[in-house]
Amino acid sequence: MTGTGSDNVVQLPPPGTYRVDPTRSSVRYTGRHMFGLGGVQATFAVAAGAIEVAEPTSASSVRLSVDPATFTSDKTRRDKQVKSKALLDVEQYPEISFRSTAVRADGDQWQVIGDVTAHGSTRPVEITVDRATASGTDVAVHAVAQLDRYAFGVTGVKGMAGRHVTLEFDLIAAATSTSAGSP
Repeated sequence: MTGTGSDNVVQLPPPGTYRVDPTRSSVRYTGRHMFGLGGVQATFAVAAGAIEVAEPTSASSVRLSVDPATFTSDKTRRDKQVKSKALLDVEQYPEISFRSTAVRADGDQWQVIGDVTAHGSTRPVEITVDRATASGTDVAVHAVAQLDRYAFGVTGVKGMAGRHVTLEFDLIAAATSTSAGSP
């Protein structure tokens, strides 16, 4: 499927398995702090993932693992607090994971519906894939999700850390197998 919007193009790769390359992928975090007055930009490292493109596309699936201990912003003190027991508690919860349960077309975009497990809680989430391009054996995907940290039991430092966060996924995945021939 190719979108018609100026920035939204979703070009599906051939059916097959695509392994997410952690060295070329990342998750950008955007949130608010100081009672909503300031913005926070940070990144997480992707630990692992796989995209299974199926025929029909609605049978496709996505798995992704993010390492919360890699949270990095422009403030070392903030990074330590986010990783601490007050928020993500990365020692007790060393992984944030996503596993899709459904994929559906939505105009120029795709919705990937699934479950995020973070901080010992699993909650349903919709991720919007607004850009995807295939090149050779690689596929590049940009997707966005909105999360309510309170839904995952991450309720520390109220007022100082915003409740709602945006996650932007920039993923590069390489074909490990395709039904259209060898990668």
